[in-house]
Amino acid sequence: MARPCILHMFTPGRQASPFDVNMAIDAGFDHVVPYAEVGPANVAAMTQDAIFSRGPKGVANTGIFIGGRDVMVAADMLDLARQSMVPPFAVSVFADPSGSYTTAAALVASVERQLRKAHGSDFAGKRVLVLGGSGAVGRVAGALASQLGARVWLSNRVDDEQAVRTSQETNARFQAQTQGILIRTTEALRAALAEADIVFATASAGVQVMSEADRDAAGRLLVAADVNAVPPAGIAGVEVMDDGKRIGTAAAVGVGALAIGNIKYQVQHRLFLAMREATTPVYLGFPEAMAMARAVAAELP
Repeated sequence: MARPCILHMFTPGRQASPFDVNMAIDAGFDHVVPYAEVGPANVAAMTQDAIFSRGPKGVANTGIFIGGRDVMVAADMLDLARQSMVPPFAVSVFADPSGSYTTAAALVASVERQLRKAHGSDFAGKRVLVLGGSGAVGRVAGALASQLGARVWLSNRVDDEQAVRTSQETNARFQAQTQGILIRTTEALRAALAEADIVFATASAGVQVMSEADRDAAGRLLVAADVNAVPPAGIAGVEVMDDGKRIGTAAAVGVGALAIGNIKYQVQHRLFLAMREATTPVYLGFPEAMAMARAVAAELP
């Protein structure tokens, strides 16, 4: 009799995400078991508890998912879990804290698609302004855009020191080249927008970070993408279903939250499937999410 597929979900927080539980079950896992307060200090022990109990054959039907809210901690936990395997006792591991890896990958892939469709271009040499650059999605999206050749500003509303620290930590952990920028005033925002080719809006839900007047200051804007699905729109003029719709009077096109979300959903679903169907262990973080997002985007008309 075939052994059931078990997914162990580790989170440093107090509870696992219901979204992730639903996604895992819909991808075919028979049992999904969440564990709270699992972090870098105890992820190795928890991983080895999971791998030794089912035997070398049973591990093929066992996986680990790493959630939480901190993109840096999740990346560390993925590395630690992988290092804890004792072949042939080894299982697949997928990290996606707060859905940030798959959302950021979908955001970047969506913008890359529109750069090609609307402008015959790509990220190389483009100036990307990430509004909400200290958050989980913003940091990862900025790192991914940097890896594709963009010059990236990660915005911060607190102070210069935090802006610099966020950028330095992101660069060191994710092999990126970003720059922190403090934006606390309308004047600072419009000055940054005047130099931006691409804008990612990744701030908190329900917060508008770019008004129509702000958008008019972005004279060289090519693509504006907003992951906020909660009114008001994060970027004025970009609706949730927009996918290449012209915004304003410039050459810019918009990408809305549900257009990005459709790719994000497929990316997370397919990565869960990759875990469940793998014949040898796979280890999935934001680079694998980006590769999958580009594959999904390439299937769109």
